[in-house]
Amino acid sequence: MGPHGRRARRLVKAALGLSMLAACAALVATARRSDGAARVFAPTRDDEVLERLPARTEGHRARELRALRAALAKSPRDVELAVRVARLAIELSRARADPRYMGYAEAALAPLFREGAAPPTAALTLRATLRQSQHDFPGALADLDQVVARDPDDAQAWLTRAVVLTVLARYPEAGAACARLERLAPPVVVAVCRETLASLTGQAAAAYARLSRAAEDARLVTPEEGAWVASTLGELAARAGDVGAARRHLERALELSPDDPYVLAALADLELDAGRPAEVVRRLAGKEDNDLLLLRLAIAEAGVRAPGAEAHAALLGQRFHASRLRGDVVHRREEARYLVALGDEPARALELARANWEVQREVPDARVLMEAALAARARDAARPALTWLAESGCEDSALARLRRELE
Repeated sequence: MGPHGRRARRLVKAALGLSMLAACAALVATARRSDGAARVFAPTRDDEVLERLPARTEGHRARELRALRAALAKSPRDVELAVRVARLAIELSRARADPRYMGYAEAALAPLFREGAAPPTAALTLRATLRQSQHDFPGALADLDQVVARDPDDAQAWLTRAVVLTVLARYPEAGAACARLERLAPPVVVAVCRETLASLTGQAAAAYARLSRAAEDARLVTPEEGAWVASTLGELAARAGDVGAARRHLERALELSPDDPYVLAALADLELDAGRPAEVVRRLAGKEDNDLLLLRLAIAEAGVRAPGAEAHAALLGQRFHASRLRGDVVHRREEARYLVALGDEPARALELARANWEVQREVPDARVLMEAALAARARDAARPALTWLAESGCEDSALARLRRELE
């Protein structure tokens, strides 16, 4: 594979990580009592082991990370090694929806940001990804500003910047970042950047058609590249209202990347909206360790009155409670959705949805704010989402339905 192909793979991996981080709820470190409830566990020493993953289930990438971390412990200021550890840890965090790996990445980068040092651009870009995962979007943009000021041709920094700005609904700036990729990245990467943005600004069907053509012309040489493009096509098809095409693309993404939590969550949402909760229960059974998937499983089980519905809803509530005790705030959207769909606290759901909207403004954020406003019988509270919907021109069938209910 030539330099162009290697650069494409790095960009695809970065985009995959950013997609998942934007969607991923915070998982919590818990200890289990015999009654199955969760309680917060606070270690008393820095070197205390919280959990050890069995070596036989780690996989080659996790074993590689363990070896790299051991080497980095001996040379903590080895820039190249630290960047390798952080990049691999972020990839594993996405693949497993496990924030422990984000902690590994943060620890690997920390020595590179010691006082008075000028951190390398690769470290700044990776720290921006970490900051995005913590919903520190201003901090992420500040890091990226430094990167592009030093190296205006850093494609990964421009792609990351486009993603962050899109999450913040700063669409003209996101479009400018996508434009900078024109001569720096493969055409399909540029197309994903541009058409994702176009699908949010009144061009859903046209954006899906254009990206479909770009995908047909692209040379996708690895399964993860194919899965990334297929999952993006699925997202755009759903936004354009073509449920059948969205399902086909997401199924294809799963064929290429089995058990991908981001794709599984997107497909579950599609099936829930299509009134097929039994399909969600079938697909997500046994995946309760992932909070993103447990939320959708619990909603689907309630829809079909499955035997485990109440237990899973209770478990999810315990996890959200433990997360609040730890001071986490990145789970607000998911907890608000949980309270709307399964809880009996509409006022609390609306409080969380409003706080979440102040931080990030994507389609799911608008949706949960509108749903929470309806549940709390406080229609005016949905006004920020309705204003965003009108100004952006975003086309989404679920949002259109909710708008009709509100107005």
